[in-house]
Amino acid sequence: MKLEIQHGIYLREIDENDIGSIVKYANNVKISGFMRDAFPFPYTIDDAANWLGVVNENTPKRSFAIANENEFIGAIGIEPCRDVNRYAGEIGYWIAEPFWGKGIATEAVKIFVKYIFNKYDLLKIFAHVFSSNQASTRVLEKAGFRLEGKLRNQIIKSGKVLDQLVYGILKEEILP
Repeated sequence: MKLEIQHGIYLREIDENDIGSIVKYANNVKISGFMRDAFPFPYTIDDAANWLGVVNENTPKRSFAIANENEFIGAIGIEPCRDVNRYAGEIGYWIAEPFWGKGIATEAVKIFVKYIFNKYDLLKIFAHVFSSNQASTRVLEKAGFRLEGKLRNQIIKSGKVLDQLVYGILKEEILP
């Protein structure tokens, strides 16, 4: 799969050739500071190889590279829920700092959401966002997600207690 996001920027499968770029861009406290603790800092080659092994186990693929013609510049994925929440999935994404502010993340989210709703039997996609991550809230809002709630004092990151924002989008809002 290779879907164009913008001229020269694509969603595509992640492979072993991406490990160097993954480490280069993921090893950034400005990125890890807005991610769950499972996203390490510092970010090593072993971390990238382990993550690659996990994402490549999923069939059909549900995690993809955001890449230009030359290299991996970010990632986007979904984690389908289970049990009574089995028709929902949680989206996650990040993009390398040199590519911030160019609309790439917003367009990636829009394209990915359409792909997921067409590929999976989901009714809803949601995202949990740190209240301090204004850039991510803008990405989601521009991609059509709605703020559904705020979980007060929900998370602790780097010793700070933060609220967590919940955004969601319904299949019926994207696909007729």
